[in-house]
Amino acid sequence: MKSGWVILDKDSGLFSRTAGGKVARMVGTKKFGHIGTLDPMASGVLPIAIGDATKMIPFVEEINPSVKEYLFSLQFGFETDSLDITGREIARNDIIPSESYVKSVLPKLIGKISQIPPQYSAVHVDGVRAYDAARQGRAVEIPPRDVDIFELEFCGIQGKSWHFRVRCSTGTYVRSISRDIAKLCGTIATVDMIRRTVSGSFDIKSAVKLDFLENLFNNNASIDEKLMPVDFGLGDIPVLNLVDKDAEFYKSGGFIETDATDGLKRAYNGDVFIGIGVVSDGKLRPKRTI
Repeated sequence: MKSGWVILDKDSGLFSRTAGGKVARMVGTKKFGHIGTLDPMASGVLPIAIGDATKMIPFVEEINPSVKEYLFSLQFGFETDSLDITGREIARNDIIPSESYVKSVLPKLIGKISQIPPQYSAVHVDGVRAYDAARQGRAVEIPPRDVDIFELEFCGIQGKSWHFRVRCSTGTYVRSISRDIAKLCGTIATVDMIRRTVSGSFDIKSAVKLDFLENLFNNNASIDEKLMPVDFGLGDIPVLNLVDKDAEFYKSGGFIETDATDGLKRAYNGDVFIGIGVVSDGKLRPKRTI
């Protein structure tokens, strides 16, 4: 079974799970996962773990601060129930703020802020997904959550669309940022584009389109060159190299004596990655083996 990471540039209109399944089938496995779900209307970086790389998802998420970067645009003067253009319009006005006023409110949304997720979101409320309740016509009260907005900048206007760039912590909703920008400007707005360009250690510059992979697959060409190694994205975890005998013992669940410092380690046997372990009390204990 092939294993590794595909850094996908997901197209708008595609569910993240569907995109992952398409990639996995081309690689020849049913075992896959992904980091950071993208809204169907959103495009951009979607890291997809194939095979044994799925075992690394918790560690990639743990060691990276999970900083996300998005480009997004909004239109002032109307709002939908989903806060994006795929939703049903629920309000409209003729209040379009000035460019200078929009720029002046952005600093109020930078830093650690309290954000209310959209009604159409995956947040659990009383054991039910908010979007399930919304689709049933039930409004639920979603509690605010603390998120970090590291950067938020205005990038210009094209037609009716006002463009922005944001760097933020995981769990931040771009649609809520759009709503809050409009609220600070005394109006309403709806997102018409979201594109993720960074997700932790994964960058859009290394991403590949699904149709490119499908073209290779349909022409019997290998997509292996687009499959990053299982240990991709784990570079901040120190390396511990094991000799053959210790490596076999480690992979069978054994504890290895070591003078390495405490903490997570990437375990290798020569150039071969064999898993993630944790050192404590002078012993390397396996957490995930490959």
